[in-house]
Amino acid sequence: MTTVRHHTREIQGRQVFYREAGDPADPTLVLLHGFPTSSAMFRNLMRELSDSYHLIAPDHIGFGQSAMPRVDEFDYSFEKLTEITLELLDSLGLDRFALYIQDYGAPIGLRIASRNPERITALITQSGNAYMEGFTPFWEVLFAHANDRATHEPAVRKLLDIEATKWQYTHGVPADRLPLVSPDTWTLDQSYLDRPGNKEIQLQLFADYKVNLDGYPAFQKYFAEHRPPTLIAWGEHDEIFGPDGARAYLRDLPDAELHLLDAAHFALETHGPEITALIRDFLARTLP
Repeated sequence: MTTVRHHTREIQGRQVFYREAGDPADPTLVLLHGFPTSSAMFRNLMRELSDSYHLIAPDHIGFGQSAMPRVDEFDYSFEKLTEITLELLDSLGLDRFALYIQDYGAPIGLRIASRNPERITALITQSGNAYMEGFTPFWEVLFAHANDRATHEPAVRKLLDIEATKWQYTHGVPADRLPLVSPDTWTLDQSYLDRPGNKEIQLQLFADYKVNLDGYPAFQKYFAEHRPPTLIAWGEHDEIFGPDGARAYLRDLPDAELHLLDAAHFALETHGPEITALIRDFLARTLP
C-alpha cells in the first residue's frame, strides 16, 4: 500500500479538494462519492489499489473539504457539479479514465461518460443508479419535496439529522459485519452537514435530484451503444437504491459483471476487501 496525497485546485474560482494515490503513469480510476459523505469514503480502497492504479477522488462542491459557497452564491445542481468535476479532470490532464460511481456520483459520472464516451475505459457502479427500478420507498418524500418544497421540507430536513446519517451506514448491514462500520464515518459526515448553511445546500440538491431522471434515457443509450466494460458491485440490502437498480443495468449491458453483496448502501465499509478483489480482477482483464 502507498500513501494517499491530498490536494486542492481552483476550478471556476472555487477550491476543489481531491485525494490522489498511485502512479500517474498507471491507468486512472476516478472515484465519485455520494451523499452525505465525501472522498473519505474511498480512503481504504485508494490505498489498496494504488500499487496498480492512479486514483483520483474529488469532494463535490458543498461536500467534504471542497468550497462551500452559499446557495445564493452558487448553482447547486447536478449539471453544475458535473461541469466542475470535468474541469478538474481536464486540469489534471486526465484524457482517459475509468469511473467508480456511487449514489450522487452516478448522475455526475454518467453525464461525463455519456457525453465523452471516448474518454471512458470502464465503469464500476456501487449503488450508482441509472434506472427507475432502483428507486425504493425512501425516495417518495424526496420526490414529493422536489414538486412542493415548502410542504415537504420539514420531513426532508430529518434526513439531515445524525440519526438518518447513521442509518445510511447501518441499515441492512448483517449483524456480524456491523462492528466493521466505524462510527467515525457518520460522525465525520454529520460534522460537514452541520456547518452553517450546508443543510440549505443539501435541500437544494435534494430538490434537483429529480432532474437526473430526465437524463436516464441518454445514460442508457450510452450503455447500449458503447458497451463500456462494467462492474456492478451493489449491496443487496440497500434500502436507498435497491438491487433491482443493479439488475437493470444488464438490460443495456448484457456483458456487465453483476455482484450482489450481502451489504447495504455503504458497502465499502463492510465489504471493502471483497470489492477491492472484484475491482482488481475486473480492471486487470479490462484495461490495457
